[in-house]
This record gives sequence, structure tokens and C-alpha cells, in this order.
Amino acid sequence: MSSLFTLAILQSALELGFIYALVALALFLSYSVLGIADLSTDGCFVLGCAVGAGAALAGHPVLALFAAMAAGVCSGFITAFLQTKLGVESILAGIIVNTGLYTVNLAVMGFSSNLNLFKAPTIFAGAQQLLGGVLGSWYKLALAMLITLAAAGLLRVFLSTRLGLSIRATGDNADMVRASSINPAFTITVGLCVSGSLTALSGAVLAQYQKACDINLGTGMVTIALASLIIGESLLGKQKLGRRLLAAVLGSVIYRFVVAAALRLNLPAECLKLVSALIVAAAIAAPRAKQLAAMRRRRSLAQSGKGGEG
Repeated sequence: MSSLFTLAILQSALELGFIYALVALALFLSYSVLGIADLSTDGCFVLGCAVGAGAALAGHPVLALFAAMAAGVCSGFITAFLQTKLGVESILAGIIVNTGLYTVNLAVMGFSSNLNLFKAPTIFAGAQQLLGGVLGSWYKLALAMLITLAAAGLLRVFLSTRLGLSIRATGDNADMVRASSINPAFTITVGLCVSGSLTALSGAVLAQYQKACDINLGTGMVTIALASLIIGESLLGKQKLGRRLLAAVLGSVIYRFVVAAALRLNLPAECLKLVSALIVAAAIAAPRAKQLAAMRRRRSLAQSGKGGEG
């Protein structure tokens, strides 16, 4: 019984890891590529969740994903507009959009704090009919993995196009891009729109996975995604684009495994936020800790070398 319970927790961690990895991919584009701290992520995630839940309740679970992505594009466009046209700092622009999205999300949800999808058709119900006989209870993981890896692959192709290379160059040196007759305001706008669409897609998939949507579902999403990025990059490095995208997905899965391990210790539900905060702090501090450890080893070797000469 205990082993079955553990397997269920690990399976759930994998499923959630791949679903939330879409947010990590979005943050990779906005933060790692463009160098913009997009704090509208929390609200954009709930926006995708709300729009996706509404479309699913209307009987269109697949269309719900594309509707949510379109809503995410709108969120990203407004964030970019505040930055590029009105001169608002990126952090402040994200805060403004995130604050406004709270009311927008409530309006999309019919001014209710939550939506119930238990009687609505979902993409996971369809996957169960197609794959349940072959994969058993692993059909949810198969679908979540398919969506996330497809998104990562398409993002990899997009960032290798001329426009994608311009977006990457904008993050490296906006002045150089401007000198090359490329409008950095346009590349930033496109980048944030794509990032918003990935964040909203994650929310829409999660709504159908949990069969519920809550107005507070996106709280802390940007910090969790940042931790996933740092965890993945600390393991796979930052050299090649494909490896960095894979690192974002891997980091999200590892993060969910750590949370699952904390739950396995029978910690109270009230402690989950504290556990999440500790994981984020540890992930952010890990690269610095590795640097300090390397410095201490070099210093120790240098001192031992001097002692041998003496």
C-alpha cells in the first residue's frame, strides 16, 4: 500500500512538473533571453486558467488551449506596451499588469473566485479514451509531456529563426540591435507575447488537469519558475539553446519531486508555502555556494602548495 502511495505521488509530481515547465519555458524567454523580469506571470497564469476553464465548460477543451494562449498574448502585449511605448520600468510594468489582471480574471470567471470543471470535457478525458488502454494511469503524464516537449521544440525552432535571433540579440545588446536597423521595441513585444502565451497555456492545461480554477492559483508562480530555471541550468549548464530549454523542463520536474518528497514527510498543508520558499532560496543560492566552495578548494590547494615549498 505504501509503495503504491509513493508511486502515485511520484507520478503526480512528474505530471505537474511537465505542466508547470511551460511557465519555466516562458520565464526562460522573458528573463534569460530578453533579460526582463516579467512579474505579470502570476496573473497571466490565472488568466490562462480562467479562459481555458471557461472554454472547457462551453464544451471545447482543445480550443480552450488556443483561447488561453491568445489571452496570454494580450497580457504580454500590454506588458510590453507599458515598457516600450510608455517608458515604464519592466518590474513596475509587470506589477501593474499583474494587479489589473486580478479583476480581469475575476470577470472572466463570472466574478466567482473558483470554477468547477468536474462535469466539463477535458483533454485528459480524451487522452484516457485514446491512450488509457495502452498506458493505464500514465496517460496524463504522456499528454502533459507531449504538450510541453512540443512547446519546447517549437520555441527552439522559433528562436533559431531570423526574428528569434533578433530577440536573442536584443537581450544581449539592445543598442547593437538598434544599430542594425532592428526595432528592439518590436522584438521585446514579440518575446513577451510568446512568453505570455506559454504561461497562459500552462494555466489552461492545469485547469483541465485539476478540473478546477481558482483566483489564487498563480500566487508565487514567477518565483517557482525562476527556481526551476536555476535548478535546471545548474545541472545542464547554459551553453547551447536546446540544452537550456531542456534544463528549464528538467528543473521544473525536479522542483516538483522535491515538493512531493516534502509532502511524503507528512508535513502540514500550511507548511507547503514555507517549503516552496526554502526550495526557491536554496536553488538561487546554489550557484553562489558552488563558487564559494571552488574558491575555498583553490585557496586550500594554494596554501598546501606553499606549505610543501617551505
